[in-house]
Amino acid sequence: MLRSSVAPILRKPLTALAICSLVAFAAAPTAWTQKSKPAPAITIDSSVSIVESAQETGPVKRATQDLISDFTKVFGEAPKLVGSLEEAGPEAILIADRTRVPAGVACATQTETEAFAFSTATLAGNAKPKHIAVCLTGADMRGTIFAIYQFSQTYLGVDPMYLWTDKQPEKRSSITLPADFSKVYPKPVFKYRGFFPNDEDLLTGWAPPPKGEQTGISLAVWDNIFETILRLKGNMIVLGTWIFPDDAQVHAASERGLIVNQHHAIPLGVNVARWPKDVPYNFSTNPDILRRAWTNAVATYKPDEEILWSVGLRGLSDSSYASLDASVRNNDPLLGERVSEAIKEQIDIVRAKYPNAQFVTDLWQEGARLMQNGYLKIPPEVLLVWADTGYGDMQDSGKVSAGQGAYFHTAMMNGQANQLSEMVPVSVIHSELGRYIKAGATSYILVNTSDLRPVVMTTRALMEEAWGGLPTETSDSDGAYYRRWATEEFGAKSADELAGIYKDYFAAPSERTGFGFGGFGPPGQAATGNAPPPAPRSNVKREQGDNHYHSEVRRLIQDNLAVHQVFGVPSQSPKWTLPGLMPTPTAQMRSAALARDIKECEEAQPRWEAAWTRAVAAESLVDPDRRDYYQAELLTMITINQESNRMLLLVARAMQDADAGQADKASGEVDEAVQALDKIQKSMAAAEYGKWKNWYRGDWLTGVYRTRELVQDYANHLKDPMAKLPAPVSWSGWEAYFHIMQYEGDRSVDVH
Repeated sequence: MLRSSVAPILRKPLTALAICSLVAFAAAPTAWTQKSKPAPAITIDSSVSIVESAQETGPVKRATQDLISDFTKVFGEAPKLVGSLEEAGPEAILIADRTRVPAGVACATQTETEAFAFSTATLAGNAKPKHIAVCLTGADMRGTIFAIYQFSQTYLGVDPMYLWTDKQPEKRSSITLPADFSKVYPKPVFKYRGFFPNDEDLLTGWAPPPKGEQTGISLAVWDNIFETILRLKGNMIVLGTWIFPDDAQVHAASERGLIVNQHHAIPLGVNVARWPKDVPYNFSTNPDILRRAWTNAVATYKPDEEILWSVGLRGLSDSSYASLDASVRNNDPLLGERVSEAIKEQIDIVRAKYPNAQFVTDLWQEGARLMQNGYLKIPPEVLLVWADTGYGDMQDSGKVSAGQGAYFHTAMMNGQANQLSEMVPVSVIHSELGRYIKAGATSYILVNTSDLRPVVMTTRALMEEAWGGLPTETSDSDGAYYRRWATEEFGAKSADELAGIYKDYFAAPSERTGFGFGGFGPPGQAATGNAPPPAPRSNVKREQGDNHYHSEVRRLIQDNLAVHQVFGVPSQSPKWTLPGLMPTPTAQMRSAALARDIKECEEAQPRWEAAWTRAVAAESLVDPDRRDYYQAELLTMITINQESNRMLLLVARAMQDADAGQADKASGEVDEAVQALDKIQKSMAAAEYGKWKNWYRGDWLTGVYRTRELVQDYANHLKDPMAKLPAPVSWSGWEAYFHIMQYEGDRSVDVH
């Protein structure tokens, strides 16, 4: 079991006194009585019975089916599932909410929210001989689910992220439970814990839904995501970037036992990226229209879905509301007043239908500024959540306080961070989440995972800390985590070397020092529709991620070939939003950008090459059956960044050389840049083994293939100025969201 660098979840083995105090007895035992002698050592094999009452909830039953699947992988045969101990064999695993433990069975139980316990009981029945029960009991529905998955992870050896790491448990004939099996797992550190699959281009391209599923990603893959969250003991999900409340994955998540939360840009579930044409979106002049949209969205959710309602007010493309309301533009006090008014009205709308509703507001981008300057008035019943800017750099300026929460990215699509590879070191996760834990700001933690597979290592580290708390190590906690991760995923022989390689990897990129010359989308926005990140309110370094190299090269080439006449097509916006001419750099700005790119890439390239050399040499230390995953997890990840850095360096040098009249030298450099991109695509193809076929088909946002097209166009132009030119349009973000939202057709928000 990999416990991350977090405090042990198994806080205390149960003492005899503790067991007595936790045991839940029914008033009058019927079929079973508890033996006074302690239970003998218990050996489990495929003959074990799994006992689950018919009264258990649907989500618990789904988790039990996963446990049966896990047993089958380990023992080669499925255990028998029965509804009572009377039907079970001599040894049984009892799965029960604490309120459903059979009468007379002294299973340890917990009462704190989402807590659970392991224990054993030796029973004697009226009609059967001695009976051994292994109790997996939860304080509530999710506590019971977590008991199931923790047992599977600890004793069957099932990787909680096996759906993304391809790790299979060792086949065995039996397992013997240890003498200290009985343990209590207390309530989680963070109350709400979950994923946000955001900017989900790879998932969309890899797993499009079959005909008839009202979702952008197949429900089978959504279910894989739900299972992963629950195996990591999460309880919440934001179900994609721009969705409607009745999309199929919403109810599917509820059926798995997850709390549904909304993207901060779609308060109450209003999909503003599908706002109807010619309908004002202005809370100052047309508040009734927004009230109707909010009311209709709330009414669309099903009554049996558990919702954590996001409240707030932003624009139509995850941009500031001020971009659409001139009355509050450059007027933060009035902007804060409008957002505060909207939150109050949204609460009233929800409470009219659901009096006990719970709320959260996310201080994304301008929200942090408004809050810190005292312009936002957040009602006390709303969880206040600080955000990072995509780099783990929490923007509370040290002002976080008890009862608040965090919105954290392990992946971030902003044109500069990471979509295809890891970028945020585990040390940052430990330091920033640790700071929140120490402040008591543990009400909420949402991790933006984008497409999940590229960031499984850091996502797991974050979720384990969200459940179990601060690292136990007083020094080198990130190294300790990397060693545990490597041991589990690649074998113990590789652990020390891979821990060092991961540290080299996270230290290799250049620190982000600028934003280019004017962005790479319509004026003031990134290609994804986000405004450029604000000035940092954190000491966490912002490093260049895989987005950076490709957005920068495309921007440079398009501007060069189109002679500063490049149009940006909005991506996360209503279909009726018009393209805009991108900002035109001055000659001085262009020269400075090239010089900066060359300097940063020259400094980083030796670091990338050293990490690559070390990773290739370490492959022989990896267990042979894990080398496919080693390729996908580490070698492809390093290749994407190393060769992207090299590609940007070569293109920037070529532009300087072309400006200096050295056309032949420039042409050779661009040819090398094409070769670097070919290496990336070859490595990406190597990571598409087995079920991962077409994984990178949806690489529309980072857009390696699009970059290669443009670099080849530039190479052709240097060789022949009369060669055909690409269209002067930046549209990779539009292409991504065309596919991500295609299933929605022409549907728009109901404002009637």
